[in-house]
Amino acid sequence: LYSFIIHNKDTFFNNATRSRIVHHILQRVKYEEGKNKIGLNRLLSNGSYEAAFPLHEGSYRSKNSIKTHGAENHRHLLYECWASWGVWYKYQPLDLVRRYFGEKIGLYFAWLGWYTGMLFPAAFIGLFVFLYGVTTLNHCQVSKEVCQATDIIMCPICDKYCPFMRLSDSCVYAKVTHLFDNGATVFFAVFMAVWATVFLEFWKRRRAVIAYDWDLIDWEEEEEEIRPQFEAKYSKKERMNPISGKPEPYQAFADKCSRLIVSASGIFFMICVVIAAVFGIVIYRVVTVSTFAAFKWALIRNNSQVATTGTAVCINFCIIMLLNVLYEKVALFLTNLEQPRTESEWENSFTLKMFLFQFVNLNSSTFYIAFFLGRFTGHPGAYLRLINRWRLEECHPSGCLIDLCMQMGIIMVLKQTWNNFMELGYPLIQNWWTRRKLRQEYGTQRKTSFPQWEKDYNLQPMNAYGLFDEYLEMILQFGFTTIFVAAFPLAPLLALLNNIIEIRLDAYKFVTQWRRPLASRAKDIGIWYGILEGIGILSVITNAFVIAVTSDFIPRLVYAYKYGPCAGQGEAGQKCMVGYVNASLSVFLVSDFENRSEPTSNGSEFSGSPLKYCRYRDYRDPPHSPVPYGYTLQFWHVLAARLAFIIVFEHLVFCIKHLISYLIPDLPKDLRDRMRREKYLIQEMMYEAELERLQKERKERKKNGKSYHNEWP
Repeated sequence: LYSFIIHNKDTFFNNATRSRIVHHILQRVKYEEGKNKIGLNRLLSNGSYEAAFPLHEGSYRSKNSIKTHGAENHRHLLYECWASWGVWYKYQPLDLVRRYFGEKIGLYFAWLGWYTGMLFPAAFIGLFVFLYGVTTLNHCQVSKEVCQATDIIMCPICDKYCPFMRLSDSCVYAKVTHLFDNGATVFFAVFMAVWATVFLEFWKRRRAVIAYDWDLIDWEEEEEEIRPQFEAKYSKKERMNPISGKPEPYQAFADKCSRLIVSASGIFFMICVVIAAVFGIVIYRVVTVSTFAAFKWALIRNNSQVATTGTAVCINFCIIMLLNVLYEKVALFLTNLEQPRTESEWENSFTLKMFLFQFVNLNSSTFYIAFFLGRFTGHPGAYLRLINRWRLEECHPSGCLIDLCMQMGIIMVLKQTWNNFMELGYPLIQNWWTRRKLRQEYGTQRKTSFPQWEKDYNLQPMNAYGLFDEYLEMILQFGFTTIFVAAFPLAPLLALLNNIIEIRLDAYKFVTQWRRPLASRAKDIGIWYGILEGIGILSVITNAFVIAVTSDFIPRLVYAYKYGPCAGQGEAGQKCMVGYVNASLSVFLVSDFENRSEPTSNGSEFSGSPLKYCRYRDYRDPPHSPVPYGYTLQFWHVLAARLAFIIVFEHLVFCIKHLISYLIPDLPKDLRDRMRREKYLIQEMMYEAELERLQKERKERKKNGKSYHNEWP
């Protein structure tokens, strides 16, 4: 006690710290004679108690205005200044959140607020790229050529029922593609890769300031207790703990390895389940594109590919949500199978599995559309087929980027809407139902006189995995915002709008709908930071491939510098793109169609006589050349340029990322000076206190007439 300046023992600890101290004691108190009859958790697990939770500090509502009468308690203050929808534009009162809920939850909201704030420049630049596409739409030579190509007849995109179509019919899709795939896209991809690094580096600095202000710099987690499940499983084998010197249960290396191998096999199997689900979606797309092409409604028949993509995305979303439920159970089973030694090891293992499962589940279809759709279809007359039956799906004549945009837009909006409903709507409905039952059982007057513990008991408990669901939702959103941002520049804007709502939703949920969670301390966001860094690295690679492979940026560049009107002049403006559409299409002899691919119509509706030739997207020789349908020289030039762009883009961006990471120190200069100043003052105070004590002792000895040799001066 003498190490602290305590004016009032009753107010020295805040309520969150008091709750943590009480819980610490209850976890270690012995409730019955016996070796393992210790702790509140065992009483909860064997059903002696139904629940254990800290109490909220009264009601979050008041009859009086907070402006005239002040806050009645911290919960009321948090509701008015943080959880109310009217304060969505204000900074979060992080110190008050930390005082009420503890450092761990305070750090989550600090990170969420920082992430949301950093999304502002990304959303602004993304919106600028989109608006740049809007303003340059009328000047885009490629879109003009597509819209004016009434004489170019495209080959059918599916077997039998898909008709021949004019290239000009895809005019709208060409214009929409330009909104996302324009000259500013490459700049935005580089910007977002750098943004991810800057976000993480500046978060480290922000975390350091928060850790210093909240006195977490020198805090180290206690030696964690062994999990009861681990203790029960390995209680027969013991070895000495090198730190405490006491015997503890021990897991043999061979046993640990075998369990990890089984767990890894389970993870691999579940990833294969995801791939199988994606394969099912691929078959659905292949089958239904022909079905929609033969549909009786003209609207669907004329837009069969868009209808196929839209319905496939919605079905994919339903599969994602169903598999998420399965993954949680599998991840829980595999983590328990591994028998982690401590709670933090269990939490890290479970977090990694759940993130891996959900990330693969959410993004596998997007990866398929971005990098595989339309890449391995063959060409008319020699299509590649699944199980020698279904012809693989082709891209729209305007490219595959529109499919990728639809996939990302629909999944992102549906996922965020569903998450927000489950976070707030579900607890609201449950609490409303509980209040309704209480009113029927006790009446309105009796219900208002319930003690605080009973009111809190009727609220929803915080989920079993703590902040896991909150972090996972935001980390997956961060992945969506960065990994395919080159194909969907509006992703940061959607994320920003969602997060402004998300902060207040989470605040409202914590203050009004959930029981008060147990306060706990933490220095940082844990394993999630490493996951964020991994996503940042992956985003550089995927955006390089999206620009090089999915978009038409590289083929246009090659045409402008090598084959267009400006070839050899070092220019690449819109005037250099004249003739690009015609150069990017190959010619096919209609009589070379396979029997099962031959369309039901002969194309006579276009010119009054059966079509002899149709066009398709590829760089191949004409049918009457020495090598019919062989790759042209332009194909190899485009392929080489794509590979070169990927290598140059990745190396350039990684160099910029590492340079920024090196140049930005983890600690701000003023914080470093404050820490040094504090250390200096502590040393001075200790020296002065020691000197004062020695001088006082010396005076007392002189006063008593005692003196010693070799005294300090």
